[in-house]
Amino acid sequence: MITALGTVVSCKAKNTLENAGKEVTVSVSSTWLGDVNPGDSIAVSGACMTVAGKGSDRFSFDISPESLRLTCGLDRVGGLVNLEKAMAANDRFGGHMVSGHVDGLGEVVNFDTVGSDWKLLRVRAPAALGRYLAYKGSVVVNGVSLTVNRVHDDMHGCNIDIQLIPHTLQHTNLHTLAVGAQVNLEVDLVARYLERMLTSHGVLSVVRAG
Repeated sequence: MITALGTVVSCKAKNTLENAGKEVTVSVSSTWLGDVNPGDSIAVSGACMTVAGKGSDRFSFDISPESLRLTCGLDRVGGLVNLEKAMAANDRFGGHMVSGHVDGLGEVVNFDTVGSDWKLLRVRAPAALGRYLAYKGSVVVNGVSLTVNRVHDDMHGCNIDIQLIPHTLQHTNLHTLAVGAQVNLEVDLVARYLERMLTSHGVLSVVRAG
């Protein structure tokens, strides 16, 4: 579950090579950072990162070229990022099982107000991820565990509708979304394991997209 919002305050290349990774620094409440140490894992808008350095009100992490290619929003100075610490064994299990491994990028195709303070979020996911998305199933958007309310496959990919309640909008960066924005997506890990098991036993034949 998202427990804090941070702000990207700096992003610099690790070296002068063209395909170098970056060092990103995020500012966040000093209280939230109290028990964080270098080497800890923190999910930053859905992508698991390792804390490289820590100050009183900020921490830094290194992001590889691969992660930069497969994620969005982690290196945008001034941008808000959703933060989640690694789950302890005695924590409450809210949402669903999330690994922090971004599976792909989605695009916001609709972001409408419903009533006075709810939002209807429609995201187009890559076709390759569509088979893991199901009505009333779970999906992670920018690190937020959400429930899919509608699924529609078309020639461009898979569109999913998600209802965002006021609490989610107030405590995550999803309120900053707009049509055309990209989001980090992680599909249900259980669905991936099920596909693998069924495929390996010859029960299911999978055609890989792309």
